Amino acid sequence: MKKSINYWCMGIEANLEDACRLASDAGYEAIELTVDETGPVLPKEKVSNLKKILKTVRESGLEVSSLATGMLWTNSLSSADAKIRAKGKAIIKGMLESASVLETDAILVVPGAVDVFFLPELPRVRYQDAWNRSQEIIGELMPTAEKCGVAMALENVWNKFLLSPLEMRDYIDLFQSPFVGAYVDVGNMLLYGYPDDWLLTLGPRVKRVHIKDFNNAVGTSQGFCDLLEGSINWSDVMTALKDIHYTSYLTVEIFPYAQQPTVRLYNSSASLDCIVRMRRSKNIKKGSNGFKTLLNPQKKKSK
Repeated sequence: MKKSINYWCMGIEANLEDACRLASDAGYEAIELTVDETGPVLPKEKVSNLKKILKTVRESGLEVSSLATGMLWTNSLSSADAKIRAKGKAIIKGMLESASVLETDAILVVPGAVDVFFLPELPRVRYQDAWNRSQEIIGELMPTAEKCGVAMALENVWNKFLLSPLEMRDYIDLFQSPFVGAYVDVGNMLLYGYPDDWLLTLGPRVKRVHIKDFNNAVGTSQGFCDLLEGSINWSDVMTALKDIHYTSYLTVEIFPYAQQPTVRLYNSSASLDCIVRMRRSKNIKKGSNGFKTLLNPQKKKSK
């Protein structure tokens, strides 16, 4: 598994060159680039520009782990408005084509939403409609995904849709294609599930993993916190990843501190180093997040 960082973690002032330099300096091996009207990757990016972007990333000693976007919240695949769904489809098509040039084999896709808690002005969608509409569009995009050799990795997000690993598994399996899979965010399901359970259920369908932590005692979006400070049992997560033979990227997705945006970048890298070493072993107590025990293994008592 390789350490990766999402571009959003750099702060709104970052440019591509600085973001890559910081990520490399902090010890990451890859960066998840984001698609937005302001970049670093545009929705309809020219091939020549994509090659320049890849060159910048590679010169920093990094790889492109995947592409993500926030544009699918307002251009939802589940919208009742056919024009909005069409725009969402066009965004994903562009991401698939861009990912191929950037030499990565997965993009993050938000597969529609029943509602969006941070956009209360958007109309609520019936669950069945979200299922049918998003399924239709993803199916229409499969030929492009296959041509590009890039998977659409569907993320579990706070969208009141695909709320269990069984449902996510069955939804993915309807497409019967290696180009539709899961993007498991281990912090996003803490209010209603366990990340190790999701990973074990989804198994080989898992294309990418987002790393963040969440404090269940807070219970709102304010509960997202620094790695190793929340409710995730990291030793269970790492054991599950090992059990499903996951070898791809672990991508940190934590928004930066407002005053010192680079602090979280470096702290998260150090915490992720601890996390990737976690396995259930005689030095990691079951039911613990494994951190203290990993750093301070108990010595055997002398007889």
